[in-house]
Amino acid sequence: MSRALIIPCVVWLALAACSRVSDHILLLPAPDGRVGALSVTAANAEILLAEPYSGVDVSGGRPTRLTSSARMVRDTYGRLLDMQPARPRIYVIHFETGTTVLTAESLGKLPIIRDELATLPAAEAIVIGHTDRVGGSEANDRLSLRRAEAGREHLIRAGVAPDSISVVGRGEREPVVFTEDGVAEPRNRRVEIKLR
Repeated sequence: MSRALIIPCVVWLALAACSRVSDHILLLPAPDGRVGALSVTAANAEILLAEPYSGVDVSGGRPTRLTSSARMVRDTYGRLLDMQPARPRIYVIHFETGTTVLTAESLGKLPIIRDELATLPAAEAIVIGHTDRVGGSEANDRLSLRRAEAGREHLIRAGVAPDSISVVGRGEREPVVFTEDGVAEPRNRRVEIKLR
């Protein structure tokens, strides 16, 4: 290897060895301002993050609390935050009990969904069917998929391109309102339509 290549490689290796990678964990608020909580455990120490922009540095092995703010996060990570894809827009439509028949209110949402989807580049609609906990789980899996397919058909009739729509059924697994088995809950009989 020529001396002209060796020297830059040695300099690069020396600089890389001197650099310290830091591992920071920051708790950011959701777009609506809500904040969850996060427990960070390392080297038998635990720090609970529950405030917006609270953070932990774990690069030294033992977690150390960080103080941050919205401005500091924006100044430090602004370019990364700007590269995030847009959050999907979620619409919810509801069905009559045990059926794939949309409620009247839900029918009125279809043109709004179609119009918003038309504004998105490389638009995609993911139609996810759900049920309440009335009936068996296998029957609810089938019903949720039928509801998702019915939601897809309604979107197609409203003018959405069929190839931009995918469907999935989730049964009773992801309720909006948690209930005991066998309890009818209209808010769980739904289809979520995620636009992205």
